[in-house]
Amino acid sequence: MSMRLVEDASDDTYILDIRDITLTPALPWLGHQVRWEMDGHLKETVDLTRVTCNVIMKFGPVKMLDKSYRLPDLLAGMGTRLSGDPRLPAGPWKQAWNLRLPETVPVARHRIRLRARTGNGKNFLALDIPLDFSHRFRPAATANSASRVLRLTRSQAERGARGRGWKEWKEANGRVVWGE
Repeated sequence: MSMRLVEDASDDTYILDIRDITLTPALPWLGHQVRWEMDGHLKETVDLTRVTCNVIMKFGPVKMLDKSYRLPDLLAGMGTRLSGDPRLPAGPWKQAWNLRLPETVPVARHRIRLRARTGNGKNFLALDIPLDFSHRFRPAATANSASRVLRLTRSQAERGARGRGWKEWKEANGRVVWGE
């Protein structure tokens, strides 16, 4: 099965250079929590309270949502918040959020386009997130499946952006990872 769950659509003009995104569980289900961990490098100081996120959600050709949010408001709507000092200096940045997926999302395949800009209008990050909620996913009964993760590295995103395609998933040690 070939699948892209989170695509880094940014280029060199973006302030955040994403190195790794991990989702646990790898295949989230409606009404449940997903842990989003992001590792990257900030090219300059950013005040996260002033970051504006434009979210477009499509169901096939139908645009279900096209709205801009301040990052703290977007996170609050998903049951979490910014932690620590929101004014980040240039350099390495790691962040983790436990996001609650709403149950009210229609059972279907969706495509989420997230574009974020800093308070002074610079490109912050760009993500494309295709999600398949064509079935109401339920947590698996085994403890092993709860620990499965999806990992996307910057080099894999760049290979995909150059048209080389994405490798198939490999399962190893109860973790689902992108193949090399």
